[in-house]
Amino acid sequence: MTMEQDRWSRVKGRLRSSVGEDVYTSWFARMDLEGVQDESVRLSVPTRFLKSWIQAHYAERVLSCWQAEMPEVHRIDLTVRSAVRPVVQPKEAPAPVEARRPPALELRSTATAPVSANHDALGGSPLDPRLTFASFVVGRSNTLAHAAARQVAEGRRGDPVMFNPLYIHAGVGLGKTHLLQAVTWAGNSGNERKVLYLTAEKFMYGFVAALKTQTALAFKEALRGIDVLVIDDLQFLQGKSTQAEFCHTLNALIDAGRQVVIAADRPPSDLESLDDRVRSRLAGGLVVEMGSLGEELRHGILKSRVAAARAHHATFEVPEDVLHYLARTITHNGRDLEGAINRLLAHSKLNNRPVTLEMAEHEVRDLVRPQEPKRIKIEDIQRVVARQYNVSRSDLLSSRRTANVVRPRQVAMYLAKTLTLRSLPEIGRRFGGRDHTTVLHAVRKIEALVSKDTALSEEVESLKRQLQE
Repeated sequence: MTMEQDRWSRVKGRLRSSVGEDVYTSWFARMDLEGVQDESVRLSVPTRFLKSWIQAHYAERVLSCWQAEMPEVHRIDLTVRSAVRPVVQPKEAPAPVEARRPPALELRSTATAPVSANHDALGGSPLDPRLTFASFVVGRSNTLAHAAARQVAEGRRGDPVMFNPLYIHAGVGLGKTHLLQAVTWAGNSGNERKVLYLTAEKFMYGFVAALKTQTALAFKEALRGIDVLVIDDLQFLQGKSTQAEFCHTLNALIDAGRQVVIAADRPPSDLESLDDRVRSRLAGGLVVEMGSLGEELRHGILKSRVAAARAHHATFEVPEDVLHYLARTITHNGRDLEGAINRLLAHSKLNNRPVTLEMAEHEVRDLVRPQEPKRIKIEDIQRVVARQYNVSRSDLLSSRRTANVVRPRQVAMYLAKTLTLRSLPEIGRRFGGRDHTTVLHAVRKIEALVSKDTALSEEVESLKRQLQE
């Protein structure tokens, strides 16, 4: 055993020289030699996280370091050892090695086994096999986002990155996650690039778990080795340290020419919880909004969902007049459309009745919602107010205090507070970095004037109508 330990010490020295002190400390410092038998070396590590990533990314290096000491070695068996080892009673015969140790996973120089998504964040978040480009319905509101996502998915390793990061934002149920998962499926299908899909929540979980297991450096290195990093629901990214790590990862990937794709429910400038540096870097790429679903697009989505259902239920049919009714009345988002088809399918199959317009009207009545008001942006308010009062948008954001600028600026702040859900600090930041007390003063000022000044009241109502049209 002394000779084996001496060899193991030399192998560790080779590993340290090969990967560097920092990486060695993160990955290999807690790796132990269990034994050498014939052409196989048995090693163990304390966590599944370490085992998975050594298996996926350092197999060839570990094997080559052993072969430099023992050319006859052709296999590395890596296991996760128990935190507490069983104590063998003196009078009992020792149990066979196979009985005391979990089944070994073979680690060859060609190993590319993925990390388990159920246990490690770097295995990625779960993917829905239905969310591919083939099942994505393209319409006027999502054409640009779809084209940009296809461009990313069809890229090859070494190709110049056209837009980085690609940032897609839209409301709930408009297809953001579908596009991001489609990019991941398509990118991984060729096995040429490493494409990792993570929700913001999974990214946070992975970073915190790496800190707890003292493998943060390895976590960072592994993330920055990804060819295409796909992050969904960025608006949920919380915590200063996590945001800082995300910023460093984002910068490292972009600077290295790797692709980053991000989705959120609002544009980068509206992500108030994120650091200014992160917002600036996100805004520096291609920012694409996916708009609301038009009736024609809704009709196309419904037909696509019916076709998908028919693959498993060949006799399922939805008449054209029912499809037109659903497309006209269910306007909220794509998930409601899919839910409507699922209801019709269930009702038709369970009751053995054909789908009719009367049935559809009854089954989806709770999905028919009143038309939502137009989503108004602060930029729209600034543009309309500037045009109304014959000033420039830069005037509204400037520090000028002349009367012809102060009043329009106050009106714009008042409209921003009453027509959007933005907070006072956010409105102040979007008006040239002003304090929230300045915004509050402007809102109260215009409220008081509107109740007394009929002309100003009419002007404000006219501006509201223009913005809501």
